[in-house]
Amino acid sequence: MPRTLPRVSLLALRKELLIAESELNRAQLMEKLDSVTQWQNTLSAGARVAGSVASAAALLMSGVRAFRSKRGSQNGAEVSWLQPLIKGAGLIATLCGAFRSRGNQERKK
Repeated sequence: MPRTLPRVSLLALRKELLIAESELNRAQLMEKLDSVTQWQNTLSAGARVAGSVASAAALLMSGVRAFRSKRGSQNGAEVSWLQPLIKGAGLIATLCGAFRSRGNQERKK
């Protein structure tokens, strides 16, 4: 007795192929999404580092500028090194306060 193979309808076969293709596309999309997420994390970390470096450079330049200005506000007399030091300390305190408050706000999110 000859053995007969079950007949698979063409539509059922096409449905199975489309489901398999859909699963492959979904897996590829998830891989791409993971790589984009990693790229975005790397980019944002680099931006944070660049911002910190720029902030430190600005602070350094303001400190250098404060120490290099030797003229007083009145009659061109020389001022001591203490006054620019106090101004620089005030600037540092202001910047530290701003960074701390920004960090606290980011942690609350």
